[in-house]
Amino acid sequence: MKNKKIPMRSCVVTKEKLPKNELLRIVRTPEGNVMVDLTGKMNGKGAYIKKDIAVLEKCKKSKTLDRLLETEISTNIYDSIEKIINN
Repeated sequence: MKNKKIPMRSCVVTKEKLPKNELLRIVRTPEGNVMVDLTGKMNGKGAYIKKDIAVLEKCKKSKTLDRLLETEISTNIYDSIEKIINN
């Protein structure tokens, strides 16, 4: 029996390679909206961050997502990411 391949992605803040299920995907849709992609299949430019509050705080401070997604990320997006991480 074959082992199922686990997709690996890089966290944009820590640069760690982690299994896709340990990361959160943040997407800028073609319309310009920024959303949290829980399915991992949304259309648009995406960036992965580790599901960790310390990493989220570092991301906010350095504006990593703003730079990578080429748009300003509002505080309510960061709040929704924080709620998802805490659950």
